Amino acid sequence: MFEIGDSLREARLRRSVEFGQVEQATKIRAKYLRALEDEQFDQLPSPTYVKGFLQTYADYLGLDGHLYVDEYNSRFVVGDDWEGPRRSRVRPARRDRGIETSIVMISLALIAIVTIVVISAWKVSGSGAKRPPHAPPVSRRAAVRAPAPYLRIEAPRGDSYVAVRRGGPAGQIVFEGTLEKGGVEPFRGTEFWVEVSAPENLTILVGGRRVALAGRRHESLTVTPSGAHAD
Repeated sequence: MFEIGDSLREARLRRSVEFGQVEQATKIRAKYLRALEDEQFDQLPSPTYVKGFLQTYADYLGLDGHLYVDEYNSRFVVGDDWEGPRRSRVRPARRDRGIETSIVMISLALIAIVTIVVISAWKVSGSGAKRPPHAPPVSRRAAVRAPAPYLRIEAPRGDSYVAVRRGGPAGQIVFEGTLEKGGVEPFRGTEFWVEVSAPENLTILVGGRRVALAGRRHESLTVTPSGAHAD
């Protein structure tokens, strides 16, 4: 455990930078930077903003932003905001391909076993005057690919803090954390509320179409069956 605010303040003073310089570089308002250093987190709009600002500010100061978000979660986040999110950094797309490969390998193994059993039975019971009955064809089902997810968030250009809630801003958290460069997160369903920092690092697809982002440091989107729009 460490003091979040004191650590940020000491790092800023070591670098001899003022709040105005930090605000210009990170696009985080100076009053929010002061609130982070004073650990007055209730002065920020929401816990999601706290975590996004913490990561951005700590990274700017050369610190480990993930460590500061984890410390904030462990000390200040309780209830639904803490228990609901999943933090998997394993790419679901790779998991799906692994499952499909396993299905195909199992099917091939079953075909090989059936073929060996039929040939063995023929050799034991058959004679030169009789031809063994043909083994019934073994049907092989191709692996069925699941339909593409309605919402898909990719990070091809760098890390970004991502929070996804089902239904709206007060809905159940289905993902919260840092989506690392190269990461992919798919979401099934048609109604979500999405909040991101560093949107320039992300590609967001809704219904297979790329969502145009406004270019702000922090973005929030509402996803519905008819598409997505910025809040």
